[in-house]
Amino acid sequence: MSTSYDLFISDAVLQELNAGDYPRKDEIIEFVSTIPLLPLTADLEHIVEFYVANYVMPKSLVGDALHLACASYYDMQYLLTWNCNHLANANKKRHIRVINGRLGLSTPEIITPLELFAEEENQ
Repeated sequence: MSTSYDLFISDAVLQELNAGDYPRKDEIIEFVSTIPLLPLTADLEHIVEFYVANYVMPKSLVGDALHLACASYYDMQYLLTWNCNHLANANKKRHIRVINGRLGLSTPEIITPLELFAEEENQ
């Protein structure tokens, strides 16, 4: 059984990729340039401010707050991240759901890329 996903990217991810220093950076940025970008809106700025004010994310991680805001605002089913301290963390998920509930937003399933790997079936 094959599973596929529609991919979207936030400006927060693009900023992080452009600022980073890592192998094959140009190839990776070129690859993600083909993924549809979620538009920034004034609502997202307010959501980020609410996240910081309610300790979902520290001020120093506004990019992560924007990443979560985009996924929540645009009702994404999954938010894919390697951030296990502030996003893909069982201890934070309930807090995020409560705050998103106060904002009237859905909460995506926050997962790491490893959680999307499917086992190959024996042929």
